[in-house]
Amino acid sequence: MAEIQLYTDGACSGNPGPGGYGLILISGEHRREISAGFLHTTNNRMELMAVIVGLESLKGAGHSVRVFSDSKYVVDAFLKNWISGWRMRRFEKVKNPDLWMRLLRAMEGHDVKYHWVKGHADNPFNNRCDELAVAASKSSHLQKDL
Repeated sequence: MAEIQLYTDGACSGNPGPGGYGLILISGEHRREISAGFLHTTNNRMELMAVIVGLESLKGAGHSVRVFSDSKYVVDAFLKNWISGWRMRRFEKVKNPDLWMRLLRAMEGHDVKYHWVKGHADNPFNNRCDELAVAASKSSHLQKDL
């Protein structure tokens, strides 16, 4: 099975405030963009939602997925293995436990590797995700989050 690249970004004005996420899934020659906006959320929640929705949109199991995010919050949870301690403590005193648990469920059955990319820099996919997230946060069809 081909490796899937998942580029993600989240945006929020006010923090909490209106926000959105954007993601791009790339598999071979196929590319899919997804975004959504929320009325009252945080930047960290949108960063998590981008990865979650990307993984949840995969059909079947057993995919090799490389996640590219400019969110240290998301990437370091796995690269620095904070997630293990959070799991052992059942996410007690961790912000956004609902989304962290949802992310772990979305990762099940896939080989997921996280990579940090510098935001608002020279990565065209990350820049596009930011455009999607900002546009979604300004949409007239914002969903409820917090």
